[in-house]
Amino acid sequence: MNKEKQRRASGSLFGLAFGDALGADTEFISVEQISAKYGPEGPGELQGNPARVTDDTQMTLAIGEALLAAKKPYSADTLEEPLRAAFIAWDRSPDNNRAPGNTCLQACEGLARNLPWQNATVISSKGCGANMRVAPVGLLRTEQDEATPETRAAIAQFQAALTHGHPTALAASDLTAWCIADLVSGGEPEGLVERLRDYALSQRSVYHQLWLGPLWQISLSNTPQEFIERGWDECLQVLERLDVALKQPDRQSDPCLQTGAGWIAEEAFATGLLCFLLYPEEPIKAIQRAATTSGDSDSIACLTGAFAGSHLGLEAWPQAWLDRIEYRDRLAKLGATWD
Repeated sequence: MNKEKQRRASGSLFGLAFGDALGADTEFISVEQISAKYGPEGPGELQGNPARVTDDTQMTLAIGEALLAAKKPYSADTLEEPLRAAFIAWDRSPDNNRAPGNTCLQACEGLARNLPWQNATVISSKGCGANMRVAPVGLLRTEQDEATPETRAAIAQFQAALTHGHPTALAASDLTAWCIADLVSGGEPEGLVERLRDYALSQRSVYHQLWLGPLWQISLSNTPQEFIERGWDECLQVLERLDVALKQPDRQSDPCLQTGAGWIAEEAFATGLLCFLLYPEEPIKAIQRAATTSGDSDSIACLTGAFAGSHLGLEAWPQAWLDRIEYRDRLAKLGATWD
């Protein structure tokens, strides 16, 4: 990967953390309360030194570090144990005190009991915990990481499936990783939604059997194709809502009113992407907009930051933020990995 793309990989990871940190203080309050506290544009400066993040960044680091620890070529056999170990370590960490999601906690308890992951996962959950952490998968490179586009898609779904077994959690994670890969490789914001739609349609009936095994049977679907089609169809529906929102861009109203509050995976993806596409060349404004929302503000903003950093690179972010963000060294190490 060339120098420019190295900056984009680091830009994506640090952008995710910056959005997470801004949204951490606004997640559980209304837009009116956010505006009263920070002004109409929302929070524009990181608080504290270090500026603390949430479980979104913590689990992103877990995914990234599991990818580094796993043997290549990647497969379900080589990746399951590193992911399991990383998730359990996160679950048991004293720093896991940032309002983590119940689905992740429940699934990690099952993984720690050494249950087969298909029994540990929460099959009914499509919470945004599945895809707020998937950015490192989108940064994998074809040659150096031995990760084809098909492998990247399977990994994105597999990491989601260990905790969130719902087909929409899998599809939204795949779509999120594909979006990051597209932007890091130089894809322009213009036309991005159409490219995402084309990708979703191409994957609609693809079930990654070697990675997901009998998950479709646990969900009581009739066929693996029926199982995964349900997830992609919900992603396609939210892309339609995103299209409508972008035809008449509204930079004043709460983005959650257009594409969803972000508590579930496909809405977190769409609302995070909406905030990025409202300000594709202004990353700080994009994550401010994402943090000034009535829904799952930290997850929405972390996805917005990941998209913005993938597009604009590390230089898009203030040096003072780079110096102060929590887990700075681990983020920098991961970013440098995809050089």
